[in-house]
Amino acid sequence: MQRRTFIASAGTVVGGSTLSGCLGVLGGESNPNVVLGDPGRPFDSADVAYPAWGEQLPDVTLPAPLESRELELGSIARPRLLTFFYSNCRTVCPVLISALRNIQTHAADNGYADAVAFLPVTFDPERDTADRLQTYAEERNVATDAGNWHFLRPESAERARVVVEEEFGVAFRRTHPDDMDGYMFTHTSLTLLVNADGYVERAYRDQSPDVNAILADLERVRQA
Repeated sequence: MQRRTFIASAGTVVGGSTLSGCLGVLGGESNPNVVLGDPGRPFDSADVAYPAWGEQLPDVTLPAPLESRELELGSIARPRLLTFFYSNCRTVCPVLISALRNIQTHAADNGYADAVAFLPVTFDPERDTADRLQTYAEERNVATDAGNWHFLRPESAERARVVVEEEFGVAFRRTHPDDMDGYMFTHTSLTLLVNADGYVERAYRDQSPDVNAILADLERVRQA
């Protein structure tokens, strides 16, 4: 399934800045597949590029290179947090990964580490090899041995485009020239909170997600 064209109000990172529209409140919406109520937006979930509130997670299987296996995103029967990144990013991605790491730490410290999964998906598989992702985890103080953190890496740049941009609506553009070793990406930011049944509870569009807000949302989803 190819997602719809990305709309301006969803927020786009261009050179490290986010262009975001004001979010209003539709009100009155309910969905039996989710725990959290309508987040209040001036659009319907079906009208945006990314999987939004109340929608089912795309049926995608991706390699988990640090575990030498493939992981079906819809097969994880517990709440999960997804984000999209590349390890050479110097601006937004370290913040997104740190937010998930802080939640992972909170889960470990508060006895629910086995009740949540963390799924960061790279869109730079050419450089984000298993060795690089392990090094990156150490740099970011991520506990990859906790059993709940799974780096995911599409098999190729073409597959990354299909999965990350078309399925999840995360736009990314590589800098030029193409043969430049230190190339970067401009990209949109997205963190998804998905419930145990595979439905999106929240789509956080901030470059710097509010960890306390995510923790509060996650607790409600876990306790449901």
